[in-house]
Amino acid sequence: MPEPPPALKEELTFPLAWGASPVRDFGAWRRAARATVEAHLLVGRQDGTPYAPEYGGREEGDGYTRELVTVSLTRYARVRGVLLTPHGRGPFPAVLLLHDHGSRFDIGKEKLVRPWYDDTRQASARDWAQRCFSGRFVGDELARRGYAVLCLDAPGWGDRGPLAYAQQQALAAHFYQLGSSLAGLMAREDARAASFLAGLDRVDARRVAALGFSMGGYRAWQAAALGDDVAAAASVCWMTGLKEMLVPGDNSLRGQSAYYMLHPGLARHLDLPDVASIAAPRPMLFFHGGLDPLFGAEGVRAAHEKLRAVWRFHGAEERLRLKTWPDLGHVFTDRMQDEVFAWLDGVL
Repeated sequence: MPEPPPALKEELTFPLAWGASPVRDFGAWRRAARATVEAHLLVGRQDGTPYAPEYGGREEGDGYTRELVTVSLTRYARVRGVLLTPHGRGPFPAVLLLHDHGSRFDIGKEKLVRPWYDDTRQASARDWAQRCFSGRFVGDELARRGYAVLCLDAPGWGDRGPLAYAQQQALAAHFYQLGSSLAGLMAREDARAASFLAGLDRVDARRVAALGFSMGGYRAWQAAALGDDVAAAASVCWMTGLKEMLVPGDNSLRGQSAYYMLHPGLARHLDLPDVASIAAPRPMLFFHGGLDPLFGAEGVRAAHEKLRAVWRFHGAEERLRLKTWPDLGHVFTDRMQDEVFAWLDGVL
């Protein structure tokens, strides 16, 4: 297969990265870096779009209430999701729960919250929970532990799909032809979802976290970088240095799925951990499976070094949790979940 000229990769020096940028004031750097990311989303800010939430499908769970919610995250579409609220008096700490890719499009939010409202998706949801989450529904676990939880379908999944695998490239191409971006839309939606969650009366706006696995992990640190509504972020199995990731055979070079995490031109300014560092020194957690075939050890190590340097600059290394699970692959098992839940309890 033809490959880009090697010199293009060599030219990636990430001149806007903290420490490389001539800007030495971190607040000024954050504003400049965030503005650069936003410019490359190719989807404008949606702050003036009313959420206009509609609720329905309410049911009582084990210590919490489930309900469906439909909101306008952008002016382009209404998005369906689930909202879980613990029993008792609020306001509650909250988690924006962001689902993975997994090339499984018939379920989105249902990967993380048991679909009480749709019997046809129960089998798929249970299968995915067994495959990735030790049989657990992470959202339901969080709600039982006292967190309000919001989980929405990303473009192409669940009620917004389902896509077929080969349709991803066509969808992304249509966005580019319209001067826009599929990845940019998802990024805007996630940031707006965090703001919606933080603005609910039942939620303590100072205690909102973003959490995700795989592509959801990417979405979690990206949402934290793009806005200040996310007080803490936990990313499981999605962090690497970009140059270390771009090697023959890497999943990101297959096309198709990569379009959801591809902001054209951004790499000429910032590396992946540089974008995540915009959220510093807020608490952030990054877990990696040592046997994960999608993220090699060299890329993870390079990213962790960059992240560690930024939090160290702030004197806040204790707010950055970096861990590799040597015996695990691309999963978010019950052991990992329990550590994330305990971490959330400590930082929110």
